Amino acid sequence: MQEDDISIQKRKKQEILNALGGLVYQERARLSKGINTFSYEYDIGNGLLSRLEKGNIDTKITTLWKLANAFGYKCSDFVKLIEENLPNEFNFYN
Repeated sequence: MQEDDISIQKRKKQEILNALGGLVYQERARLSKGINTFSYEYDIGNGLLSRLEKGNIDTKITTLWKLANAFGYKCSDFVKLIEENLPNEFNFYN
């Protein structure tokens, strides 16, 4: 893989992480829950949640599933919301 391809993929990954983080922050605020309360109630570490909201880390599918359910969504619907926060026709490879 060429250097340009690697940097494009890193940028695309960061876009996904930022979209996820923004959505998690927005939904947590909608529930009027602080990070500590939310993380305790839904068994998601508060440090993990904080880094996730900032787009600093990737997450496991099980954490994504917990988040979706905590906000009242099916996981597939939650992923659709993430997609809505990405540019039109977003594609990881171009």
